[in-house]
This record gives sequence, C-alpha cells and structure tokens, in this order.
Amino acid sequence: MPETLEREDLFDAAFLDRLRVLALRLRKRRQLMRRGSQSTPATGFTREFKDYRHYTPREDYRAIDWRLYARLNKLFVRLYEETQELNLHILLDTSTSMSQPFPEKRRQALRFAVALAYLALSAQQRVSVYSMSDTVHQELPPLRGQGNIEKVIQAVTKLKFDGLTNMKRCFEEFRPSKQRYGIIFVISDFFGHEIGSATEAVARVSAWPGENHFLQIVHPEERQPELEGELELTEVETGERRRFWLTRKDVQRYVETFDAFAENLSRECASHRIDFLQVTSDEAFEERFLDLLVRGSALAGGV
Repeated sequence: MPETLEREDLFDAAFLDRLRVLALRLRKRRQLMRRGSQSTPATGFTREFKDYRHYTPREDYRAIDWRLYARLNKLFVRLYEETQELNLHILLDTSTSMSQPFPEKRRQALRFAVALAYLALSAQQRVSVYSMSDTVHQELPPLRGQGNIEKVIQAVTKLKFDGLTNMKRCFEEFRPSKQRYGIIFVISDFFGHEIGSATEAVARVSAWPGENHFLQIVHPEERQPELEGELELTEVETGERRRFWLTRKDVQRYVETFDAFAENLSRECASHRIDFLQVTSDEAFEERFLDLLVRGSALAGGV
C-alpha cells in the first residue's frame, strides 16, 4: 500500500451512500431508545422557553417578564434552553506503527476520521483535525458545513505516517478551547515507547473540556502473531533490531501481556470517564462505526 491514500481508496460515492444509511439507522435506533422528551439542564438565551426564576439585583432588567410582574407583583426572569454548538476534534495518530507493517490500520483509522467529520459537518457542527506523533499539529482549522467534507478528505489523504509516538507530549500540547463544549476522538493504536505510556497519559485527557473518546485501531496479528522459531524483529518507529528464539509459550505470554495492556488502558479510561473502544483493522467498518456512535456520544445526538 502506498505512503498516502488516494481519495477513492477512502471515500468514494458508495462509501458516502453507506454513511447516509448509517446516519438513518442511527437516528432510528436512538428514537427507539428514547423514553419521552429529553432536554439539557443547561440554560441559555435561545428562543426555546425553559422556566422562570426570581430576578436578583445586578441582573439585566431587560430579562424581566413584565407581564408576569403585572399579574403577580413579583419580578421573574425567563430562562431559555441553551443551544450548544458542538466542536468535534479528531486527533489522528500518524506515527509509523499506524501504517507499518500493517497499512490496513491506517485505512481503518482514516475512514473513522472521515466518517466522524462527515456526520458532524452534516449536523452543522465545527470540525477540527489534528495529527499526532512526537508532537501534535493542527491539520485543519475549524470547519463548518457539509461542503467542507472535501477539505477533510484531501487533508487526511495527504497525511504522512512516520515518526515516534509521544502521547504524553501530544496530550499536554493539545489544548481545546474551554469556551466551547467539545467532542474529542483520539484515534490511535496507543503504542508508545513503553508499554504503560498511554495509560500514564490518560489522566491529562480527563482535563480536556467536553466528551472524550479513545478509539484503538489494531491489527489481529499485533495481538496474536503467527511467529515461531529464530527471528529478527525490527521496531518500526525506532529501527531497533533484536534477534531471538520464539517458542509457543513465549507467544502465549506475549498475547497475555497484550491483553493486559488493552485491559489496563480500558480500565484507566473508565476511571477518568473516557469512552474506550478497540477495533481491529479487519472488522467491517459500518457495524463498528455504528457501535462507536451508539455508546452515548453527543455527536450521534446531532444526527
């Protein structure tokens, strides 16, 4: 597979049709899950009336409901439902391990990124795309409107996947605005130089404002390698090489260690109220994308 993907490899007319179908399926599923009307506890100044409360000194007197005052001889202000503009931030891991030796991971990751962006843009939400490897870089400024999906596709298809993963530094550098509520998706294999690098970095994510999701993309052979005997392996991000003899027992210990790594990351995410989902690169995209959205994302609510 080439270093960059062609547009047709990632987002053709058939894929767009499937996304539209997914959006409809999601909307129907959420309608079935709803029980009665739902509203946010937040208040704002849109035209949807929510409630009254007593007027307090130093408030803007223009908010007083004078008709209610005429009937009750008491000062009340009108409260309105707040219409919050959601900001979708997509952080894509572009380190070498996301494309080598299994380029299928890159394709799966980019399809999730484009699909998330498409849904957000369709719902008139703002979308920002970032790449992260040894540092984090904003690839696109906030975009709004369905017509901007082409800019997203062009940007992600040009991404170069190389370099080391420094999750701690990336999570420190990424500073989403505290002024606007955000939905943040981190799409990565979460492989760091040390096995616990991602788990240690999770605490920094919990400080980000809004709703946070971790989407782990792995290849089946990264969990269950089909290797045995005398080998020389190369670490794709550092180029470090090691020769050793691998037995079935060694492979089993590796599988147990990999499962423990994923379990620890999932548990750490749960303790910081971060949604965690693992997807393998050979799984059907549509079903897994739907699974991701029905886990409670505010993005799905806007579809």
